[in-house]
Amino acid sequence: MDTKSFFRKLVAFTTSVHQATNDITKGLKSDAITPVQYGILQYVAVSQPVTLSEISDCQRLSMPNASREIKKLREKNLCEKVAAGGDRRKQYVRLTKEGQALMDETFGRIEGLFLERIKGASEQELSEIERALDLLQAKVFYTNR
Repeated sequence: MDTKSFFRKLVAFTTSVHQATNDITKGLKSDAITPVQYGILQYVAVSQPVTLSEISDCQRLSMPNASREIKKLREKNLCEKVAAGGDRRKQYVRLTKEGQALMDETFGRIEGLFLERIKGASEQELSEIERALDLLQAKVFYTNR
């Protein structure tokens, strides 16, 4: 196997994923939140509960900027901080009911656009895509959480 060629395919694939994500989500973000806040809410919705440090790392924000954005989202009642078990020093961020409702609505609209993109795929192709997604998640895009 030519590993350089294989790696270039991975880079091209991830670039395509970012472009498709941008195309699908363009215009779906609420006017009440900034693109940075939307990215945080999307990450929290998929991975909650998360720590401020995880948000900072994943969203490529400094800790002070991540903290400031979480404060703004808390003021809009879209997320909340909760203590981690018995350790009050460690706090997790999760969506509030309002934040979950906003993300559910947004994900519903994204799902419609996604289904439009794959409408011409056969059942076999859809099964292959699902298998490929599972394999990519397990072998390439796994997280250490």
